[in-house]
Amino acid sequence: QVQLVESGGGLVQAGGSLRLSCAASGRAFSGYAVGWFRQAPEKQREFVAAITRSAGSTDYSDSVKGRFTISRDFAKNTVYLQMNSLKPEDTAVYYCAAVYTSNYYYIPMDRDEYDYWGQGTQVTVSS
Repeated sequence: QVQLVESGGGLVQAGGSLRLSCAASGRAFSGYAVGWFRQAPEKQREFVAAITRSAGSTDYSDSVKGRFTISRDFAKNTVYLQMNSLKPEDTAVYYCAAVYTSNYYYIPMDRDEYDYWGQGTQVTVSS
């Protein structure tokens, strides 16, 4: 079992930046691929970014590519999502998710591939 806690959300003007954190406790986090998803009101939860257990590879949705960066700090058991050039359409609750894998190259992008979820953190971008 791993427990995930997101933080770093808030209110920001369009064009601004935020950095979200996903802190893990429990089993060794280094064995998990991690992803970020978001859910806007009355919309389905959608993939944002993911990183392999080795941090050797990352992937992003087309809507955030070039603006968001996912990274992980193994010493702190934390995964980050740096969000730059924020737009009002980025407004959503952001969730981190994790799945244990022995595959160093595995980047899950479907929410059904993840076993553990955090409680979410609200990001609001004003125009």
